Amino acid sequence: MRRVCLTLPTNRACTATIAAVAEEAAYGAREFGVEVHLLVLDSSAPADLAAHRAAVAALPPAPGVVVHHLDEERQRTFLRAVVTASGAAEADRLLDLMLPTGVSYGACTNRAFLVAEALGCASVHRRDSDSRYQLLDGKPVFPLHHELAVLGRRAADAADAVTRRRLDPGCAERTVVLAGASFIGEPSVDVAGIRDLDPEAYDEVVGLSVPSGHPEIWRRNLIDEAFRGGGTTPFTTDVATLTLVSPTRVDMCNVALGREVYGRVPLPPATDTIGTDYFLLHLVRHARLPGVLHNRHIVNYYTGERRSDEGFLAYQLRFAKYLLAVPHLEAVYTGLAEAGDALLDAGGLVRPDAVAALLRESALIDPAGNAARLDVLNRRYRSLGGRYAAAADRFAALRDPLLAAARSDMEDFALLADAWGSLTAHAKGTAVNLLPRPRTAPAVTP
Repeated sequence: MRRVCLTLPTNRACTATIAAVAEEAAYGAREFGVEVHLLVLDSSAPADLAAHRAAVAALPPAPGVVVHHLDEERQRTFLRAVVTASGAAEADRLLDLMLPTGVSYGACTNRAFLVAEALGCASVHRRDSDSRYQLLDGKPVFPLHHELAVLGRRAADAADAVTRRRLDPGCAERTVVLAGASFIGEPSVDVAGIRDLDPEAYDEVVGLSVPSGHPEIWRRNLIDEAFRGGGTTPFTTDVATLTLVSPTRVDMCNVALGREVYGRVPLPPATDTIGTDYFLLHLVRHARLPGVLHNRHIVNYYTGERRSDEGFLAYQLRFAKYLLAVPHLEAVYTGLAEAGDALLDAGGLVRPDAVAALLRESALIDPAGNAARLDVLNRRYRSLGGRYAAAADRFAALRDPLLAAARSDMEDFALLADAWGSLTAHAKGTAVNLLPRPRTAPAVTP
């Protein structure tokens, strides 16, 4: 039976989300005859962790659904076993990159990839704790519907599961490795307040996220569309397109990837940096691997912590680190675009060595450009006053570490990419017995 991993990484209270994602898992098993491994990777504080354990224990058994709830201690035990079995050099450093002390959107998803490999899953489907499902006629609209319908199939065969086809016929024999949509609701990045206070400051700050070299009319459109997701129109009917999916049209709270990709290349493990976990979406597009873009958008919302003064400052620091990562990432994306089909081996799979080489090269770009970017952030944030001025103070106090991290984060990514093949190979079966005994129900008949 085909196994898939539906994962919910979290570091905050989310008992309602656990129940909702479990309902999606049951839907997938029931409607598609697969075994769904619901994986909650929990880095929450003790009180929230205890509440999550109770929420998991209260889940009703569902045929074909296997539930795993791993706190950080269990995650670390699993990861250490995999790293040790792989024989990789710098084992302690790799473990730190996989399970850092700071928030890392890429690392938490990399952990899901490795657990999925240990469990023998064909795909990973990611959700986030600060999101909800839309409703249609009172029933949840589950993205898993499109993800399970297409992932792992030849693009030519998956054409019957979509409503539109916009794929180069030359890619028809390639495997569909990506399915995703975006969100409606509050913006995914906390920048709306900048626009409200000073539209010109917004244009300059958000403009730092736009690749250089675009004609002004394209830049203007990219700035206007940045971080806004799938708009505001509620779901009414399915629209799914077989295509080379644009990373700007997908949110990482609403995405699924085949192991043909994540089994070969990881995500950047940078801490306290938003946006870097979109890396594989760029790789998939530039390698001309088929995907499906659908419209089952998830509802995004801001937690109370994110609205607090300290939560605001923490998030703005993550945004600043992303803007400093952009030049390095764009150097890699340019290289990926130039390589195109050469990113794939004779079997149509991504070549990890080609990706790692680009990562190492990108770490060497001139840091002067990032110093100027940080100057823009300091000037614009300070001019906005209030909490933004406080963020500017934090940027100034951390100036040298921020500039150094932009380079070292890419070096760390290259180190992990070099070791990733060995880690995924040794995850298969090596440490699956270290996972806690899951809660399960009788399997469905496919």
